[in-house]
Amino acid sequence: MKLLGLNRNVVVAGLVSFLMDVSSEMIYPLVPLFLANVLGVNKSVIGLIEGIAESTASLLKVFSGWYSDHTSGRKWLMVAGYGISALSRPFVALATAWPHVFAFRFVDRLGKGIRTAPRDALIDESTDRSSLGGAFGFHRSMDTFGAVVGPSLAILLLSLFANNYRLVFWLSIIPAAMAVVFIVFFITETAKRTPADSPKPKLSLSHFDWRFKLFMGIATLFAIGNSSDVFLILRAEQIGVPSVMIPAVYLVFNLVYSLSALPAGMAADRFGKKRLILLSFVFFAIVYFGFAAAATTLQVWVLFGFYGLFMGITEGVQKAYLATIIPETFKATAFGIYNMFIGLALLPASIVAGLLWDNVGPTAPFYFGGIMALLSASLFLVYTGKFK
Repeated sequence: MKLLGLNRNVVVAGLVSFLMDVSSEMIYPLVPLFLANVLGVNKSVIGLIEGIAESTASLLKVFSGWYSDHTSGRKWLMVAGYGISALSRPFVALATAWPHVFAFRFVDRLGKGIRTAPRDALIDESTDRSSLGGAFGFHRSMDTFGAVVGPSLAILLLSLFANNYRLVFWLSIIPAAMAVVFIVFFITETAKRTPADSPKPKLSLSHFDWRFKLFMGIATLFAIGNSSDVFLILRAEQIGVPSVMIPAVYLVFNLVYSLSALPAGMAADRFGKKRLILLSFVFFAIVYFGFAAAATTLQVWVLFGFYGLFMGITEGVQKAYLATIIPETFKATAFGIYNMFIGLALLPASIVAGLLWDNVGPTAPFYFGGIMALLSASLFLVYTGKFK
């Protein structure tokens, strides 16, 4: 099966991510509002919940990647990861206190930690070198289109069933279960078993050269300024966007993200992945400074659209570039290390953002993020000058 010249595995992986994101994004935009407005949790605790859930689960990404390379397996780790995330939904559907919400976020991210590295390696191994940007861009586009459909369904269901959040949470199980079924029946294993005398992957950076290590450092520094998106949602509400419209604002973000990811990946294949990465750092700084200065709801809507464009030109492109600088036999390990570093950075990023919000003001997290992005852009310029 070919779509846009892509291998069947890439197409199915995109469909699987679409279904899982439909499920996730029926819930995600409502969670910070539920914590802040219903349970009365302050912003520092919200940041702590997000940071711990993301960062702790991120540790699994490197172990999952290592194990995938060690056993030469991708498919069944994907089944396990997506399956665990599907099983997390009842936690939030039954939640009556913030620890229950934390349990949902933790188990959901646990599943993501297991599936991410093997899935990225499978996409890489199913794609020609000249089309990596397009393949990862397609995956990000499908993933994010699910994040357009998910909030749309949430808005529709909330309007039809008198703001029955728990019903939305229960119904989110259906697309998550469908995602697991598609992996089982339509994904083909790609990893080749290595000879017995070949070196086994280790949980170490020793497999990788300086290009990988320096890029990891720059990407991690940038991630420290890129706190959880819950702060964008809280900023939108603080400026004046009604709570009922928050899913719609988030939908705009995801729609732009979905529409821009594939063209951005194709542009990276044609004009250079490093140029797109540098552009994304600078553009992020502009967007975050915009969130700090915003004073009207119209500005918030526009900024969420620009933030979606930033996401479209960064996530898939970074992974496509990473695929060009890692050894063939350690692909899942490399993707696991990358995702672990980025995920672990979310803990200090979200804690710092929450503390800045509570103790300095709502604009402080965004000024901090913009400054970190400009610093990352400067270091990346040095990096690209050293490694042509």
